Amino acid sequence: MRLFVALDIPDDVRTAIHAIVAKLRPECRNARWVRIEGLHVTLKFIGETSAEKTEMIKTALASIPARAPIPIEFRGLGFFPNERRPRVLWAGIEASTDLAAFAEAVETAFAALGIAREERAFSPHLTLARFDTPRGLNALHAAIEKAGPVEFGVTTAKEFHLYQSVLKPGGAEYTRLATVSFAGRKSE
Repeated sequence: MRLFVALDIPDDVRTAIHAIVAKLRPECRNARWVRIEGLHVTLKFIGETSAEKTEMIKTALASIPARAPIPIEFRGLGFFPNERRPRVLWAGIEASTDLAAFAEAVETAFAALGIAREERAFSPHLTLARFDTPRGLNALHAAIEKAGPVEFGVTTAKEFHLYQSVLKPGGAEYTRLATVSFAGRKSE
């Protein structure tokens, strides 16, 4: 199973992102645009995992110390690694240091299971598109500049999820395997 841990985003944020993507997509048809219904805040990508280890992961998630819900704001657009040679277009996420601390707690819990730690610093974002070629980027940059500052909404994350990802020709399909609230109660 291909697994990851993530926070869901609310429908109103998803709708606001859909509106801006609908304006940007025609400007850069060479990009690989993500399916808006699949957007999530990835806390940890785990990768291919056995069924036995999946059960250990569920147990580890439930044992992460309880946290208070985390307020999150979704705003702005940007590029990884940079605007001049982008590989990814993202929607920004602003949260207190509690979000990064929680992502680190997930890393620590999984390190004990032999799951490799992420080498890059945690940088919360929502991936909107990926680029293999620079064609169409000038028009995309112009459209983003014309849109001006964008605000997508706010939420308070009260739970996190373990997902299975199945890659298909039409895009990845996600199945929720476990949910843990920030109060520490697990449901499946």
